[in-house]
Amino acid sequence: MSETSAQGYRVLARTYRPQTFADMIGQEAMVRTLRNAFAAGRIAHAFMLTGVRGVGKTSTARIIAKGMNCTGPDGTGGPTTEPCGQCEPCRAIAEGRHVDVLEMDAASRTGVGDIREIIDGVAYRAASARYKIYIIDEVHMLSTNAFNALLKTLEEPPAHVKFIFATTEIRKVPVTVLSRCQRFDLRRIEPETMIAHLGRIADAEGVKLDADACALITRAAEGSVRDALSLLDQAIVHGAGEVGAETVRAMLGLADRGRVLDLFERVMRGDAAGALAELGAQYADGADPFAVLRDLAEATHWISVLKITPGAADDPTISPDERARGLDFAARLPMRALTRAWQMLIRAIEETSLAPNPMAGAEMALIRLTHVADLPDPESLLRRLGAGGAAGGAAGAGAPAGGAPSGGVRAMATAAEAMGGVPTAAGPRAQGAALPARAEAPAPVLARFEDVVAMIRARRDMTLLVDVETGVRLVRHAPGRIEFEPAPGAPPDLAARLARRLQEWTGSRWGVSIVSEGGAPTIAETATRARDDAASEALDHPVVQAVLAAFPGARIAAVRDIAAETAPDEASDDAAMIDDDWDPFEEG
Repeated sequence: MSETSAQGYRVLARTYRPQTFADMIGQEAMVRTLRNAFAAGRIAHAFMLTGVRGVGKTSTARIIAKGMNCTGPDGTGGPTTEPCGQCEPCRAIAEGRHVDVLEMDAASRTGVGDIREIIDGVAYRAASARYKIYIIDEVHMLSTNAFNALLKTLEEPPAHVKFIFATTEIRKVPVTVLSRCQRFDLRRIEPETMIAHLGRIADAEGVKLDADACALITRAAEGSVRDALSLLDQAIVHGAGEVGAETVRAMLGLADRGRVLDLFERVMRGDAAGALAELGAQYADGADPFAVLRDLAEATHWISVLKITPGAADDPTISPDERARGLDFAARLPMRALTRAWQMLIRAIEETSLAPNPMAGAEMALIRLTHVADLPDPESLLRRLGAGGAAGGAAGAGAPAGGAPSGGVRAMATAAEAMGGVPTAAGPRAQGAALPARAEAPAPVLARFEDVVAMIRARRDMTLLVDVETGVRLVRHAPGRIEFEPAPGAPPDLAARLARRLQEWTGSRWGVSIVSEGGAPTIAETATRARDDAASEALDHPVVQAVLAAFPGARIAAVRDIAAETAPDEASDDAAMIDDDWDPFEEG
């Protein structure tokens, strides 16, 4: 390329900037509204365009400016949503030199003085155009005083003045400004639309664009057209005119998506040696360790979504092989394993960013993940101990991380059977099945104070419930009569409120009185004491002491009575979950 042509080159994002609404992609709702407004002659005096980076806010502002000032090729045209691009106003606005279309960057001109220039200028009619138009980009950067100075002019501008604002941070714009503007939210571009758009531009540029490479660029752009075109521009130069998947991966420092899933599988199997070997191979091929962990987190999130909504696999940026593997993982992995892996990866990404050697941080993260993959969860461990399987549980927990534990293999089948056999609440009702008739509720009998608390909870009066549980030290209770000693901090009107609500709910008069002493502990005080006693008892258990010794810094978050929580008809399900380990990939 000669020096002259190199100096005259324009990047793709500028070369293919939309010039008319017909060129806009992915913003059909906004375009339809503006076309109807122009056709009906109902053009607002101020527009607010908001959206993420690179979705067409500034381009839309310029198209609106051209449409309002276009005179047509013959010079007799009026406002239109299809500017001709040939008349002097259209060409001057496109080139950024029109004297009556003023673009201002609010990021660099934030003060009242800058707004005062606009206020002083709106009094004068346009020099050569139909309208004088002010385009203010990144308007959220204006100072509070600048916004306040603009309010009066923005509310009642002269007929020849139009304002077009653009921002990526709509929440930072005062509501007093938003209420004076017609707002349009520009959406992220859908992957299908972006892929088709990149394909058209590649054809126009005479570039061979691989489908997988196009999908990678689309995924990295995150719905931004400008980002996608900038990446495509860079990839064209990187690949010397041919854009393949390997070129894009090398340019972005990404690992092969298939190899990311290979690493994910090794991690979830508990294969520490294989996971470290795969990470080392990807690092040797140029992948960034930090990016590998991000890709693992993204894969974990994607598989978790597939488990809930399998239709998410129809994403056009996903290859058929990735789609098949993702659905297989979603069917075989329990949600507990996926959510814990996600939490550990998010923490590992933060730690790796602070590590002096990112590769060392990534390796330690994989070691932790594969180590946890062997361990049964606390409930399963306690069930095994209660069933006399302590020896088997200890053996499973101490298995080497390099192999797939047999407990994990059994857990996968158990988890899959459990998930497949539980009917969903949204499942269709059998045809012809009639709803049972609702029986008349008997009149409430509040023979005990516990019945009073249960009624408050059933009536969902949460404020009264909290006050009763924390403020009532019961002295005496009988149907229609309550005496209590108020605990410190109890509301002074608690007795009156309790009596009034009980009378409303039961239809009978209740006497609620306060005494100065002799009250039993409140419900909250009793629960706190029970929790403390249970925690103290748990600390004396040898298994808990062993766990706390193995994991320094661990603490007891809660103590649950599994036997009390388990209903009789769930015994078979609990028995099936005894062997439910963290990782469950079957061998072979």
